[in-house]
Amino acid sequence: MTSSLPHSESDGNDLPLAGVRVADFTRVLTGPFCTMLLADLGAEVIKIEPPGGDDTRAWGPPFQTSDHGRESSYFLSVNRGKRSVVLDLKQEAGMTAARAIVGQADILVENFRPGTMERLGLGWETLHAEFPRLIYGAISGFGQAGPYRDRAGYDVIAQGMGGLMSYNGEEGRPPVRVGVAVADVFAGGLITQALLAALYQREKTGLGRRADVNLLEGVIALGTSQVSRYLAAGEIPAPMGNDHRSIVPYGTFECADGFINVAVGNDSLWRKFCAALDLPELAADPALATNEGRVARRPELNAALLTGMTRFTRKEVMRRLDAAGVPCGPVYDMKDVFEDEHVKDQRIAVTVPHATLGQTVVTAAPWSFDGARPPVRRGPPVLGEHTAEVLRELGLASE
Repeated sequence: MTSSLPHSESDGNDLPLAGVRVADFTRVLTGPFCTMLLADLGAEVIKIEPPGGDDTRAWGPPFQTSDHGRESSYFLSVNRGKRSVVLDLKQEAGMTAARAIVGQADILVENFRPGTMERLGLGWETLHAEFPRLIYGAISGFGQAGPYRDRAGYDVIAQGMGGLMSYNGEEGRPPVRVGVAVADVFAGGLITQALLAALYQREKTGLGRRADVNLLEGVIALGTSQVSRYLAAGEIPAPMGNDHRSIVPYGTFECADGFINVAVGNDSLWRKFCAALDLPELAADPALATNEGRVARRPELNAALLTGMTRFTRKEVMRRLDAAGVPCGPVYDMKDVFEDEHVKDQRIAVTVPHATLGQTVVTAAPWSFDGARPPVRRGPPVLGEHTAEVLRELGLASE
């Protein structure tokens, strides 16, 4: 087995965003996912929460509990690496502190409904005039303009209106939402990308930019080939379960004791696939020799493969296909994922200290630099854990 990807033992000062400060006015998922990634990259993220805290602190079960507290697993999943400051933005003292934090920030990220930050006196025009180097990231459901500007944006709404649910799921069944909040997470990745681009440009111009991302456009962009089928050919994509619209066999197949995913992406792999699973009659059929032919005969081919693959256990199918060089992988539940030898070897689950839980387990940063993962420098914060600390750094009284 290859050696595991090491976790850096540094204090984070050598990370790409070391020295970058982020004023994080976000809550729930899209914005917190973005600011967590920025923290993973070395930024100092100050999470500004209202007196009741981020909504997701109350989302559960499940909760992780100890003798000293209880924390939502949802909140823990997207808030590592940050400091939490509680401010009441409806009060003058809270606004004074918020503006002080923004004044020292390189990046501000918010995901309120359009117009909210303007009403608070923290909108882009106001802040850009006062802090011209500030980079401003705004996340919304439908954008800063247009007929739907003022509508609330949630992941399931965006998945439906962006068309994703219309082609997800199984043929002949009702629409199905993707099982993770993909609209939120993808938009969080998009705004992170935009903010990093603006940070790079500021090095040349000295000026900050405003970057806007919305959930609806993110879902449409995520559609890629499905969207193109409609725009280029007028075809409205329909759900196909786990099959691929343009490649066969490609998807989920049943073995004697479980399911496996197979990706036979070209005709050479098709021949290797047939040889590995002792399917000479399929390999010899000229109608199946090309991918186009296999797509045309998808139903009968899938039926034949079901018969062929259920002769073997999942482990045996994996062994045979791996030996033949055919891309494949088991369908795991989450317990399987974190018991997999590769996932354990790469140390993707990381135990970190926590103020009330003692410790908690989070996922590691999903990238590495120079062969090492960035360290998780802080566990997810408890509500207001760093309020007094941050205010002292700003020269403000905690009261």
